[in-house]
Amino acid sequence: MEAAIWRRRRSEELAAILPFLNAHTERRTRNESHPVYDFLFQYYRFRASQLRRWSPGCGVVLEDSSGDQDLPAQFCAPRGRETARWLDPGDFPWKRQPALQWTIRLLQETRDRPPVFGCDGMHEWAMIYRALGNRHPEFPLRVTADRVAEIVESRGLICTHFDAFRFFTEAAKPLNRMKLNRELRHSHEQRGCLHTNMDLYKWAYKWMPWVPSCLLFTALEIAIRARELDMRASPYDLRSLGFSPIRIEEPSGREEYRRLQREIADDAQPIRERLVEELCHLTLTTR
Repeated sequence: MEAAIWRRRRSEELAAILPFLNAHTERRTRNESHPVYDFLFQYYRFRASQLRRWSPGCGVVLEDSSGDQDLPAQFCAPRGRETARWLDPGDFPWKRQPALQWTIRLLQETRDRPPVFGCDGMHEWAMIYRALGNRHPEFPLRVTADRVAEIVESRGLICTHFDAFRFFTEAAKPLNRMKLNRELRHSHEQRGCLHTNMDLYKWAYKWMPWVPSCLLFTALEIAIRARELDMRASPYDLRSLGFSPIRIEEPSGREEYRRLQREIADDAQPIRERLVEELCHLTLTTR
């Protein structure tokens, strides 16, 4: 890839996420927290500085890149091309092959399983069900604790995502319609789940810089949308931050939630397909 092309592509792709990254950095300098967006850095544990390390993916030779300090450390010079840099497929660590195959299998089985809509965003409600406090005490609840309990008990819980389920309170876990654990993860994850689609960001950054940054950034955009929907449907009152509530305790709110959930699921599916393609290609090029 010629220097002018890859530099322009890097600039354009980074421009799409820089406002989000810069806002996060500015909040940190002011020692401010954000109940919606901080999750995407704390739970997923991929730093803003890592997101800025652009990669075209495995096997792409970048012309005139030898002096570029912003490329990931794994980039090296192809044989006989001292001014160029690339990510050599032969350098992929063999010890990561089992984890790579595990990820591919999870993504494929999630892709192929019929989507399920109907959880109605009860995740955050289950996290404070019959609890003494909540995870964001700086923000008020828009309903009482008794109302939270009433909604959880009347609506029920049908979570299919283990990493969401494990944050339920101990009182809420038995109310879930299916038993979830880490070993059964491949059997339950499905592409309608908001958190499964949010996790596409995790499965992309886990394999950076071997997959292209454009795929990572697209997955991050889905994760941002999913997180916003998750918290808008929560029992927290976040109107002071500009998030209008989706009142899933009411029929109209559940209808709105499911519509937005389906939109995210539809937009996430091509990202999942592309990620499977990239990771499968990686297994072939490193054999």
